[in-house]
Amino acid sequence: MPEQLDSIDRGILKILETDAKIGAKTIAERMGLTKTPVYERIKRLEKEGYIKGYVALLDTDKIERSITVFSFVSLDAQKGSFMDDFLLRIQELEEITACYVVGGEFDFLLKVTVKNLDAYYDFAKSKIASLPNIGAVKSAFVLNEAKNTQHFPLL
Repeated sequence: MPEQLDSIDRGILKILETDAKIGAKTIAERMGLTKTPVYERIKRLEKEGYIKGYVALLDTDKIERSITVFSFVSLDAQKGSFMDDFLLRIQELEEITACYVVGGEFDFLLKVTVKNLDAYYDFAKSKIASLPNIGAVKSAFVLNEAKNTQHFPLL
């Protein structure tokens, strides 16, 4: 069973969340600690799954122009096997960058990134609407990204 996070663990996580490339020595200096215990805590946080991995956040506009679409998907019926099948099939679709199982009018909220509206139309028609047991798909197109952060509010 993972240990509870103390204030030192939370401080380390907060620093790593801002800059995952920062070294244990620099973290220790910022927190007024020594390097070895900080390094050991980071390894424990990784082992216990508090840190799932490290990524580079890309400026996608500099790489290639694209649009983000949020697609609300409902299934014909809320059977567990239909939901499991849907979740399995969407793992293969690289255009889907996030998927949430939601309550309310829809069953899933998909974050989809494609090159343009034509590409989204092709994606929705050939990849989503063609999946079995799809009841409805509604889309919301992002006009401007006001905030997008991966930071978790560590209190």
